[in-house]
Amino acid sequence: MSAVPYNRVKLARDSSRPTGLDYIKNIFKGFIEFHGDRRYADDPAIVGGIATLNGNPVTVIAIEKGHTAKERTYRNFGAPHPEGYRKALRLMKQAEKFGRPIICFIDTSGAFCGIGAEERGQGQAIAENLMEMSTLCVPVISILIGEGGSGGALALAVADRVWMLQNSVYSVISPEGCASILWKDASQAQAAAASLKLTAEDAKSLGVIERILSEKEIGKKEFYDRIRTLLTEEISELSNDLDLIGKRYDRFRRIGVNAVVKE
Repeated sequence: MSAVPYNRVKLARDSSRPTGLDYIKNIFKGFIEFHGDRRYADDPAIVGGIATLNGNPVTVIAIEKGHTAKERTYRNFGAPHPEGYRKALRLMKQAEKFGRPIICFIDTSGAFCGIGAEERGQGQAIAENLMEMSTLCVPVISILIGEGGSGGALALAVADRVWMLQNSVYSVISPEGCASILWKDASQAQAAAASLKLTAEDAKSLGVIERILSEKEIGKKEFYDRIRTLLTEEISELSNDLDLIGKRYDRFRRIGVNAVVKE
């Protein structure tokens, strides 16, 4: 099997890739971060707040991994707790109340699966996000900028438009986790990655995403300017749509319908 998909996984995990906060700082103006889920605590793995995009107010939410070892430890390596997802949902409902478009940046290997997270309702928190995002009456755009792992990523990706960076991945499970289950051998991750259809090209062919973003000049001003322009154009188009919820429902019902499954 081709090694290319697993190479994409390694690129998606590279600590030098721009993180959610890098996108927020370079694309938006006047970002004001909000904290806490008003139930338990604040989760540093998810950053969210209000900002302006070309002068227009938006709500921005990002799963943040950090770059250095210290930052990654503080951000729990981008593995959110349930309070992180509840914080994100609180900000989304606030955005809906005030008519602000929502933009999410996703980069996680998956939701944190520790005992404390499970005790505080990790599964329910993710499920509530899926349900509530499906009925938001404001435009929602989600961008996978690195790893998109399982429900931890999907909890911020029930959107009108889902985009992926060229070297990001989106999968129900990590290649190592899949290999451990199917072959009882995590070293078979390369073969698992080839079977999981986790690349941006795979996701687009299945109808999971609408756009693949080139990584040309990634991290430079031109890169962020290009994404800012695309977001501005897309939000303008979505804001004029009078049937956002219906089309969002149809979007997810269509996923995989035209896929060709090879035995």
